Amino acid sequence: MAGFSSNDDAPVLVTGGSGFVGGSIARRLLDQGRKVRVICRSQVPGLQARGAECIRIDLGDTGAVREACQGMATVFHVAAKVGLWGRYAGFRAVNVEGTQAIINGCRDFEVPRLVFTSSPSVIFTGSDLAGVDESLPYGEQIPAHYPATKAIAEAAVLEADDRAGLRTVALRPHLVWGPGDTNLVPRVVERARRGRLRIVGSGRNRVDLTYIDNVVDAHLLAEQTLVERPDCGGGRAYFITNGEPVELWTWINDLLSRLGIPKVEKTISLRTARRLGAGCECLWAALRLRGEPPMTRFVASELAKDHWFSIERAKQDLQYMPRVPMDAGLELFLNQFEQTHLPGA
Repeated sequence: MAGFSSNDDAPVLVTGGSGFVGGSIARRLLDQGRKVRVICRSQVPGLQARGAECIRIDLGDTGAVREACQGMATVFHVAAKVGLWGRYAGFRAVNVEGTQAIINGCRDFEVPRLVFTSSPSVIFTGSDLAGVDESLPYGEQIPAHYPATKAIAEAAVLEADDRAGLRTVALRPHLVWGPGDTNLVPRVVERARRGRLRIVGSGRNRVDLTYIDNVVDAHLLAEQTLVERPDCGGGRAYFITNGEPVELWTWINDLLSRLGIPKVEKTISLRTARRLGAGCECLWAALRLRGEPPMTRFVASELAKDHWFSIERAKQDLQYMPRVPMDAGLELFLNQFEQTHLPGA
């Protein structure tokens, strides 16, 4: 991807600078010589050492979030409260009210561009999603607070698009992974190592994953589109993936094999997994247990159903082309993972 550098001397704001995606975007912007301000939950010495302005703000502090937008040329709103379990109020405070504070800040301080990191789970239906595009409506009665609140936030961002002022775009990257990932793939590997992973359903479902460098490319291309062709991308949502759907459990077992970890062979039916998930949800809610349940209805469906998406709109409007293919990404990931996560590393 050709580098894009804004001619505007004003800095850009990246929320979620201490996270995997937000931090990766911030580093790429610094590589391009951009002025970067980040909102983060914890100190990020690596970004600060390179000249980024780091502000520790809770996204629930809507006044401080709004003020952080002052003087920005572009806001990349990446931060969110993620997770499979928790109180709805906590997810809403960060994902809905925090996003509204970003929108308000952009409007009040005349920020021209807002790129929002959303999620494909906003269209969750509980059924197979095979090659669907952005015409599919938001899911109804989504049985998880994270995607439900992200859907509300995405709708607000897109509705805020104004041809005479703030231009907005929402990106929906799916299952982001790669070097530096401390959540998605490492959690799968750890559960497999402990013998706590089961194939849910037939084991033949296909899913999209997205390599981190491709996700960063998409964010910068979205900004470039809002600069050069705002009427093309403004007010629209885009699926972002590698464009190479894989058979989920085959891919996981290939990864485990490469790491010398026994493959997952035990299975559980989707119907049983959903019942187990519903039971766990009731138990965790009734007893107010800490941590996440081992299964939820949402997770059961995600592990058993197809969820891969068309990226034709992103290709057409944003000129997005996945630069790092799945096989090359796996080699890069394994090199880093083996050095930092395996016993004795």
